[in-house]
Amino acid sequence: MYLVTMLGNLLIILAISSDPHLHTPRYFFLANLSFIDTCFTCTIVPKVLVNIQTQHYTISYTGCLMQMYFFMAFALLDDFLLAVMAYDHYVAICLPLHYTTIMRPQCCLLLVATSWLCSHFLAFSLILLMSRFSFCASHSISHFFCDLLPLLKLACSDTHIFQVMMFIEAALSGVVPLTCVLTSYVHIIHTIFRVPSAGGKQKVFSTCGPHSLFYATVFLVYFQPSSSYSPNTGIVASVIYTMVTPMLNPFIYSLRNKDMKRALWRLFGCGKCSTP
Repeated sequence: MYLVTMLGNLLIILAISSDPHLHTPRYFFLANLSFIDTCFTCTIVPKVLVNIQTQHYTISYTGCLMQMYFFMAFALLDDFLLAVMAYDHYVAICLPLHYTTIMRPQCCLLLVATSWLCSHFLAFSLILLMSRFSFCASHSISHFFCDLLPLLKLACSDTHIFQVMMFIEAALSGVVPLTCVLTSYVHIIHTIFRVPSAGGKQKVFSTCGPHSLFYATVFLVYFQPSSSYSPNTGIVASVIYTMVTPMLNPFIYSLRNKDMKRALWRLFGCGKCSTP
C-alpha cells in the first residue's frame, strides 16, 4: 500500500508539472493533494515499517511530538484542500462562464497558501500545549503512531483546556471544510441532474467517495472526549485515513482521467501512443 501510494502520487506530480496542458487550477490542486498525501503517508508509514521489521517499538519524546505535529499539519491540509477542490469543482460545473475569472492563478495560490498557513498554525498550537503535559503513568501508547487521543490517555496533567481547544480546532478544520464540500456537491448534483448525462452523474458520485471516507473516519476518531476513546476503533479508522485514502486518491481523482493518461504516456516517452 505504501509503494502504491508513493508511486501513484509521485507520477501525478511529475505528469502535471511536465505537461503544459495540465497547468490549470484543477490539476494545480491535484498536484498539491498528491504532494500532501505523499508527505502525510511518509510521516506515519516508514516508522511503522521499521518497527515491524526490527521489532523495536520505541520512539523518543521529541520524535513523538514531531511526528504528531507533521501528522496533524498534513491531515488538516487534506481537510482544507478537499474543500478547495470541491469549490473548484462547483465553479467549473455550476458557473462555467465565470470559471476563468473566479479561479485566477492568484486566487488558486491564495487558497493553497491559506490552507498551508492555517493547518500549520493549528497543529503548532496543539503541539505547544501537548509539550507542557506530564506523563507519569505508563509510557506505552495503544496505537501504531503518536496520535492525540492515545497520548492524552497517558497524561497526568489537567487536559481540559487542551480538549476544549482540540474540539474548537476540529470544528474549524473539520466542520467548516465539510460544510463547504457538502454545499458544493449539493449544487453540483442539482446541476448535473438537470443534464441527461449518466457519465457525468457517475463521475460526480465517484469523486464524493474519498471526501466521505476521509471525513467520516476523522470525525469518528476526533469528535469524542478522550475518556470515551476506543483504541481498536481508533486504530482501524487511522489505518483508513493514513493509508487507504492516500492510496485511493490517485486512482479516483487522476489516473482514470483521459488528460492525465495522455500526460503519463508523454512522461514515459510514448507521446504518439493512443489511450482508450
